[in-house]
Amino acid sequence: MKYLIPNADDFGYTRDVNDGIIHAHRQGILTATTLMATGRAFDHAVALARENPGLDVGVHLVLVGSEGFPPTVARLIGEIALGRLRIYDELSKQVRKVLGTGLQPSHLDTHKHTHLLPPVLDAVARIASEFQIPWVRRPFDLALNAGSVPWQRQVVSRCLSFARARFHRVLTRHGCRTTDHFAGFQITGHYDAAELARLIRNLPEGVTEFMCHPGFCTEELQAARTRLKESRRRELDALTSAEVRAAIEESNVTLARYTEIR
Repeated sequence: MKYLIPNADDFGYTRDVNDGIIHAHRQGILTATTLMATGRAFDHAVALARENPGLDVGVHLVLVGSEGFPPTVARLIGEIALGRLRIYDELSKQVRKVLGTGLQPSHLDTHKHTHLLPPVLDAVARIASEFQIPWVRRPFDLALNAGSVPWQRQVVSRCLSFARARFHRVLTRHGCRTTDHFAGFQITGHYDAAELARLIRNLPEGVTEFMCHPGFCTEELQAARTRLKESRRRELDALTSAEVRAAIEESNVTLARYTEIR
């Protein structure tokens, strides 16, 4: 059996991103998203989540690239090395904020995949166990057609694989679950409906999370500090396309949510 969980990052970032995520859920294949407790449109996202109970909601944990946090992962590493950041306290506060809305998160991931850093992973795994949030993203990309992937992304993806062994040991020790496979890192911001359909037709057996960043791109997102702007609309168009829906049906892929996987 092949199961696919399309999971949108950045729910709560801006209102137009929120609206795009909900559109991808209602009109497309999106089944899950992760909510940014630090997002400027957090309350708007919470209201939308309540209106769409069929959308799995997790927590998008933030330690970098947002107001009050280091701007880059390199700066974050420096802050951690100097002992200036209480990682567990900050991330648990974000989870408590989401829980305080009455939502019950099903999964956790991190902005910029910072839980690949050992101290962050330790905190995330502890939080997942303590708050009984069973699923944690495994950010190790499937092998893709090299011709369709920017070479920089290929190099980074291969480098990330060196963290795989410890990553799974820590999650296993805390009783956390991960999908069998993960995709989306290498092609973020660079795919269209044809590329996504090709990925779906080549999915391996098991459960695959597909990380995505859909959204409408209005003046609000244009004014935000992010490299993902117009590409969010392209991703939204791919997620709602007839071509992608046909690929799912032709390949006997089942769309799933974290809460449905046993």
